[in-house]
Amino acid sequence: MLAKERQNAIVAQVNANGSVLVKELSRQFGVTEDSIRKDLTLLEKKGLLKKTYGGAMKIRINAHEFTVSERKDENLEQKVRIAQKAMGLIEPGDMIFLDISTSNLELAKRLIQSDFNATLVTNMVEIMLLFVGEETSRLRLIFIGGELSTGKGGFVGSLTNQELVKYRFDKAFMGTVGVDLDNNRVSTYHVDDATTKSVALASAAKSYMMLENRKLDREGNYQYAKIGDFTGAILDREPNANVKRQMLQYMIDWVY
Repeated sequence: MLAKERQNAIVAQVNANGSVLVKELSRQFGVTEDSIRKDLTLLEKKGLLKKTYGGAMKIRINAHEFTVSERKDENLEQKVRIAQKAMGLIEPGDMIFLDISTSNLELAKRLIQSDFNATLVTNMVEIMLLFVGEETSRLRLIFIGGELSTGKGGFVGSLTNQELVKYRFDKAFMGTVGVDLDNNRVSTYHVDDATTKSVALASAAKSYMMLENRKLDREGNYQYAKIGDFTGAILDREPNANVKRQMLQYMIDWVY
């Protein structure tokens, strides 16, 4: 195996398992521990992992340090695919909740374009702004206020939660920072955002994660739900075989 192939395999293992050990990698690839350490040093310089004593660990990528307006055009193709699949789950007359999520922004655009017969409830400012100047005869918007989180681009926290508990949504479409299939965790980065997500989730008859495959390799700082709390998850593409095997332990609908 070439050094480049070995390094790619190391990165894949770090992303899949969260961490690796020099001794185990040395045995696996049949090279010296010094060669593995050199691999890890090179990969750390490239920003692909973080070296630790005796091994390396996955880097936690906090993409949500950026504002919604900065993130909304990232991985746009994947978000569009997720939004298109979500459209197929909405029925005429539904009251739906769209959480603060750049994938939900794409879903809202499609609902407006189609003038879908539904009631859309959201706490996301960018979604609300889509309706300004638009005329929709069948799609109704209800905006949930409270305390503005400027970084999140929406309203979260106790005031928002007090309004959300009054609703009963037919379906809720929820954003995620990461999904940990090993430890049954669905997470976000901010506590106030997490509590609002939890309230919305509890207020919905059916709920779906808007889930790019890349977020299966990420983890936020705060768990707001377990995987089984959702009806399903909508992915941008079919995951690899290992991930699909992990998914089987959770009895929810995986849409891809």
